[in-house]
Amino acid sequence: MCAKLILEDNTEFEGNSFGFEKNSSGEVVFNTGMTGYPESLTDPSYKGQILVLTYPLIGNYGIPSDEKDEFGLEKFFESSKIHVKGLIVSDYSYEHSHWQAKKSLGEWLKEHKIPAITGIDTRALTKKLREKGVMPGKMILNSKNIDFEDSDKKNLAAEVSCKTPVEYGSGKTKIALIDCGAKNNITRSLLLRGASVLKVPWDFDLFNSSRKFDAIVIGNGPGNPKHCEKTIKTAKKALEAEIPVFGICLGNQILALAAGADTYKLKYGHRSQNQPCLEKGTKKCFITSQNHGYAVKKDSLPENWESWFVNLNDNTNEGIRHKSKPFMSVQFHPEAMPGPLDTAFLFDRFLKIAGEKK
Repeated sequence: MCAKLILEDNTEFEGNSFGFEKNSSGEVVFNTGMTGYPESLTDPSYKGQILVLTYPLIGNYGIPSDEKDEFGLEKFFESSKIHVKGLIVSDYSYEHSHWQAKKSLGEWLKEHKIPAITGIDTRALTKKLREKGVMPGKMILNSKNIDFEDSDKKNLAAEVSCKTPVEYGSGKTKIALIDCGAKNNITRSLLLRGASVLKVPWDFDLFNSSRKFDAIVIGNGPGNPKHCEKTIKTAKKALEAEIPVFGICLGNQILALAAGADTYKLKYGHRSQNQPCLEKGTKKCFITSQNHGYAVKKDSLPENWESWFVNLNDNTNEGIRHKSKPFMSVQFHPEAMPGPLDTAFLFDRFLKIAGEKK
């Protein structure tokens, strides 16, 4: 079935449908990773977005089962559902082969009612998004027309956050994980290191609750961090109480806003598994997995705060920390999934601080 992707500037790309046949609208973004589409499609940070995969061959290893791990988390996915508004690829592999595969990518997308188009010139599309910046687009698969959707105006974190607190594990150090769209592997990374996790909604008031915790992790999530006003308020209270805080991705931006710094939208964001990040004050460069469209303004950090990591591709901020107190955050994903685990040691470092502050 013929299908179209139409950008807000009226540029059109034609291809063929291989997912669920419905029209869809969202912000068009691109990811340059070579593998990891099951994890990426289930990453809540892609809520409201049409995802373009630049690697030309997609679907060749199929989709694994939805089995759970020992903690009750999806073993191969980052959440229980697909969050993208649609998928765009150059060459979809209708035949797949992998020992863990249970179905094809196309079958999986149809189950979750997600449209997808193959046969698009993703190189030309990505060049346009790099030059003009990410923009709204719509996927047209039938005769009905739809409007462009501006996801920046929505509080997307509220849409993907859990609705009630959930507890995992029984470790002595209890981490409150603020769920703005947190990936499964953040929870798993904490549990595997012996902590227990209290996952709470984005707007949960930890400080007017009977729930006990030793430290806070602010997870990743979609959209503009300034919409997460209640999360920022909670982070401010944590800073005042000097409770250890570790932010990841959106959590980096929220911690910065709580500290009094500012954030801004990147032209086309960072979405890949090979972003080089330098730890400032050292000669250590780490290859990181990333998925974000906003960043912290480095020159807006208040006194007693400092830039911790910097992106070596474009010199943007990749992390902040307080100079003397246990507050820190990174823009990249130390939990990976997909991508390298080069920075997973940051969980160990934070849990050591959290344990010492008990």
